[in-house]
Amino acid sequence: MSENNFIITLSCEDRPFIVANITSRLAELGANIETSNQFWDKESNYFFMRIQIAFQNKITVKEIQTALNPIIAKFNMQLSITNMAVQPKIIIMVSKFDHALRRLLYQIKIGRLNAKVLAIISNHENARSIAQSENIDFFHWPINKENKFIQEQKLLNFFVENNVDLIVLARYMQILSAELANKLAGKIINIHHSFLPSFKGAKPYHQAFERGVKIIGATAHYVTPELDEGPIIEQDIAHIDHTYNVKTMIMEGEEIESRVLARAVRLHLEKRIMLNGKKTIIFKG
Repeated sequence: MSENNFIITLSCEDRPFIVANITSRLAELGANIETSNQFWDKESNYFFMRIQIAFQNKITVKEIQTALNPIIAKFNMQLSITNMAVQPKIIIMVSKFDHALRRLLYQIKIGRLNAKVLAIISNHENARSIAQSENIDFFHWPINKENKFIQEQKLLNFFVENNVDLIVLARYMQILSAELANKLAGKIINIHHSFLPSFKGAKPYHQAFERGVKIIGATAHYVTPELDEGPIIEQDIAHIDHTYNVKTMIMEGEEIESRVLARAVRLHLEKRIMLNGKKTIIFKG
């Protein structure tokens, strides 16, 4: 991607002439608008917009920001500008199950996901060989009640010092503290089976099998202090029947989990997700 390609996302209370002001100013800068998506949430009276633009001449994020500042102030906007040539940096956290991790790494390898994995972090040693085979730094940080704060502080320091864009919990079976979730709001994506809260505990597929469910699924969401209640990004399901046993249900579920998580990460990296209170606005390509 050229250094002259950018993504602008913005949100503000809805008022007339928002689009006209933004697009006119971008035209004055010499921008070509390649895609534009917008949504007005009538309930909150909030306006959301994603614009992908390209310039023929070299320009910086700071120059675009400076040009848009009067409009940002006029409409009291929340606005971000992303240079599409800059590869996002991510951390993947995992415990013992590696199906979601492997899919993410494969999606990155084939170019489906544009990201650089700075580290794979785990509370177990299982994923070390995967990290080594991909030439990715691996950190084994065991978690217990005594060291939880220390380990989370190490994670936060790594995130800040390396300008990380996103943490992906690829079946990381530890509950993050409310303090960390608040500090990194909108920067951590988690995946879980959609049985929650109906089937809680360590063996949701066993419980689902015993109840004879007909649909299994997975949900990717942002992490918040409220366990598994963050804004939903992506979901998917599979229909099953009486021929499934626990093993085949788990296999089907893991496939859905890895697929849903990869889609959610891609949406985040492409700046297609905008938070709207407890919900998300998603401009899919």
